[in-house]
Amino acid sequence: MDTSNSIHNHPTGKHYTVEKHTQILIALLKEHGVKKIVASPGATNVCLVGSLQSDPYFEIYSSVDERSASFIAVGLAAESGEPVALSCTGSTASRNYIPGLTEAYYRKLPVLAITASQHLGRVGQNFGQVIDRSSPLADIVKESVICDCVYTEDDEWACAVNVNRALLALRKNGGGPTHINLVTTYNKDFSCETLPSVKTIRHIPDTKDMPSLEGYKHIAILVGVHPKWTESLSYAVEDFCEVYNAVVIVNHASNYKGEYGYNPDLINHMTQYASETERADLVIYIGSVSRYTSGMNEKEMWRVNPDGEIRDIEKRLTCVFAMEETEFFRYYVSQRTPSAENTYARQWQSECHRILNRVPELPFSNVWIAKELCQILPENCVFHLSGSNTARAWNFFPISKTIDCYSNDGTMGIDGQVSALIGESLANPKRIHFGAVGDLTFFYDMNSLGNRHIGNNLRLLVVNNGKGAEFKIYSHPAYAFGEAGDPYMAAAGHYGNKSTLLIRHYAEDLGYEYLTASTKEEFLENAKRFTVPEMTDKPMIFEVFTDSSDESDAIYAMNHVASNASGKTKDLAKSVIKSIAGDRGVAKVKTLLGR
Repeated sequence: MDTSNSIHNHPTGKHYTVEKHTQILIALLKEHGVKKIVASPGATNVCLVGSLQSDPYFEIYSSVDERSASFIAVGLAAESGEPVALSCTGSTASRNYIPGLTEAYYRKLPVLAITASQHLGRVGQNFGQVIDRSSPLADIVKESVICDCVYTEDDEWACAVNVNRALLALRKNGGGPTHINLVTTYNKDFSCETLPSVKTIRHIPDTKDMPSLEGYKHIAILVGVHPKWTESLSYAVEDFCEVYNAVVIVNHASNYKGEYGYNPDLINHMTQYASETERADLVIYIGSVSRYTSGMNEKEMWRVNPDGEIRDIEKRLTCVFAMEETEFFRYYVSQRTPSAENTYARQWQSECHRILNRVPELPFSNVWIAKELCQILPENCVFHLSGSNTARAWNFFPISKTIDCYSNDGTMGIDGQVSALIGESLANPKRIHFGAVGDLTFFYDMNSLGNRHIGNNLRLLVVNNGKGAEFKIYSHPAYAFGEAGDPYMAAAGHYGNKSTLLIRHYAEDLGYEYLTASTKEEFLENAKRFTVPEMTDKPMIFEVFTDSSDESDAIYAMNHVASNASGKTKDLAKSVIKSIAGDRGVAKVKTLLGR
């Protein structure tokens, strides 16, 4: 192609700008094959254009009028079949892109508008040549992102993810125009000679161009919150695990019932223990929001979901597969014959089982309650798990595979936990539906218990410690405030301040069977009634009173069940505990751990 009209060398012989976010953008333009650039003059886009024209990879064309530039890009994209990028300065220059981008939108042409911007804090403050681009018109771009300045590792990661998102959208679902709002500091330093290595995320729309799994020694499947599994998906995942010697990483809300799963919550939370089982080098992420990370520190993560969206929860995402999970797993099963026995999943399961067998005697707490109830919940019931300390406690321990589990993990908020449990119980009145909530969560949603549709299949456990126990856990930032954290951080003293009558009267007046316990002995006795497998005449509320200090001690004990740390590390841990809780705290922890 004749590129005599394009500029390939920086006129001063310099190289790339030192602005890291602009370097990331340029590196990803190259990785995604965007080489055609239509540039318009201006000051705010000098760092970008000055860098692009020093790189012979890019074909740069000049157009003074941005309206004309956008239609030049339309023509280039239509005829070449390649994506084309636009670059302009601030102020109304970008507004002149609207006609061309609208044309590209309806013709599904891959035109990328890169609009330069001053610091975003200047928007709305009457700074010269600063306009608000935060809400583009509905039919000019498919995706609009901000490429902001980079100061931290998180900034760098977020910048790369956003740029990948905009560049992938150029071709995704038929293609179309996208937008990057590029902030600049007007840095005059163009001394950077090489672009950084930036993670590129690929979009895989079908099974025609699937990457190979050869070379991946260990593979794990991370399952976030997941609806009921279809039989075909269950078989596909089981076959995949058999063929590739893979493990399935789950929590209770994942609803995985197969043979190759394990819940890593206990292992991942321990502070003086590193697993001796090899970590996976590839994690395949399915389902929606995952309450916990895989703990694998993998080299790569692949996400499989029909929405095809970037969800980089562990900052390792390299591929997004826009397809049904069953289709994905079936494809890879067809590429290889089954391996020998699945030793990888067995190793993780065995390690988890070994550590669980070492759990010491725990104080009367959410964790102890979960440990006891997990063993006696009736078969084929439904269980709704609320957030924070309750979810953490219950995910330490296994429950029967016959139990379906739900949680409001889509947002992991405090509200609606009881209401969601009620909705689940209404959907299937022939199954017993259990729920577990803390006192703040209960009172947040207690009005729902007066709903006249509630049946006798609902049983709610309320762990009442008079405050938000999450904020009193030794590892929480609010813990350092001690009692000073109670009034406003932990919201102590509300709702009767652990009244033994408030919930009782409310429950009984609404027609519930009420149970209560303040000791382990009382709990075990009443738990027999609470978990009776037959449908009872009334729905139940079981209120259990605990102390927040015991809640913290129980979590500490669970986080230190096993240790392979050096003596030096143990001494450091003890000194940290002493600084927080004093000598008495260290002594109490030793007692809890039996050493």
